[in-house]
Amino acid sequence: MSLLEADLKYIWHPAQQMKDAEVFPPVVIDHGKGCYLYDIDGKEYIDIISSWWCNLLGHCNDEINAAIKDQLDKLEHVIFANFSHRPAIELCQELLPLLPEGLKHFNFTDNGSSSVECALKMAFQYQYQSGHPERQRFMCLSESYHGETIGALSVGSMDLYARIYKPMMMNNIHFDGLDCYRCPYGRTRETCDCECFVGAEKAFAAYGKETAALIVEPILQGAAGMRIYPPEYLRRLRRLCDDYGVLLIDDEVAAGFGRTGKMFAIEHAGVSPDILCTSKGLTGGYLPMSLTITTEAIYQAFYDDFKTHKAFVHSHTYAGNPLACRAALAVLHIMKRDDILKKAAEKSIYLHEKLDAALGSHSHVGEIRHIGLINAIELVEDKKSKRAFDPEKRIGWHIFRKAMDLGLVLRPIGDVIYFNPPLTIDEPTMDEAVRRCRDAVHAVLGND
Repeated sequence: MSLLEADLKYIWHPAQQMKDAEVFPPVVIDHGKGCYLYDIDGKEYIDIISSWWCNLLGHCNDEINAAIKDQLDKLEHVIFANFSHRPAIELCQELLPLLPEGLKHFNFTDNGSSSVECALKMAFQYQYQSGHPERQRFMCLSESYHGETIGALSVGSMDLYARIYKPMMMNNIHFDGLDCYRCPYGRTRETCDCECFVGAEKAFAAYGKETAALIVEPILQGAAGMRIYPPEYLRRLRRLCDDYGVLLIDDEVAAGFGRTGKMFAIEHAGVSPDILCTSKGLTGGYLPMSLTITTEAIYQAFYDDFKTHKAFVHSHTYAGNPLACRAALAVLHIMKRDDILKKAAEKSIYLHEKLDAALGSHSHVGEIRHIGLINAIELVEDKKSKRAFDPEKRIGWHIFRKAMDLGLVLRPIGDVIYFNPPLTIDEPTMDEAVRRCRDAVHAVLGND
């Protein structure tokens, strides 16, 4: 039995219809280096989506490899209740000055959804222990995505992921938010005055007094199709939360660690959250780990004598894993030493110009929106009216298949194809990725 045959016999892959494997089977990867992956037949692929957005500094980075190998001979794991270790302590010390103002207490979990679940429970219990037991609901934006555990799904608004599970989910508050490409007020990004903020204002007026926290993806709504929205919207949300006594949870799982050009995306708005969730790029994509980081005020609401039962009784077996912490420390060291954010900002201009020149005038490319190195190409049936393709046509999926034939990992979000490469990508690789992307689009949609 071949490796591929064994895969198809035993493995149930995430986020796909397995029947698609009859015509588009999984690619068995043998090894990776930098921005490249290589399958068992030796074929090369440019990993332009950073393997689900987490591979921050390239595959098999020598320094991160060495850090993990060194830690492996010292301590691989220890229970994190009543125990600690040097890598976790040093990671908090290194991250602290990089965080939005006021964040200082770190709760370790092991993936993005778990970090969100932790934040929701933390916010709920904080309100209860601060004299507001009536605050039991959460608010979120339409088309938001915060993970796929039940709590995380409950504060998301993507029916693709959540619809069938609604009988299991919490009754939260979802308000209309952000689609700047198809602005209902006829604004452009340049003329935006955040008229759509009225949805948030109405939600707070109706439900603000029963809400524990609002959770947002800052500046960038990833699973919604890499939607980018103005910082002013986020500043107004911060003010609304303050006015109503609602906590602000900042979900930086996808947008953090330089993906938007700032260390954390909320920095674009110049505000701080009450709770910040981060994962993905935290360990450079090496090992599963996440952090839920909060303020002194929230921490103190749990700090009391044992008999009061105010402790935050929330745990994960692999919380604070030493190997993951060493990987994260190596990531931070490289980013600081090599001035990664500054260099990525320079590359981001180059990449967008190349993509715009290659595809910006195509009759089925409605918009190429970008922030940092992220570029999202929205494919439409009619450019003038911004009419989308019939989802049954699966245009994005067909382009993905063709791009894979050409050696480019271009996994779509519906009919939005996107670049979200490692921050260390070089110009020749960007040039080749753009060429392969253009050729894949032309093969499916023609070259006009």
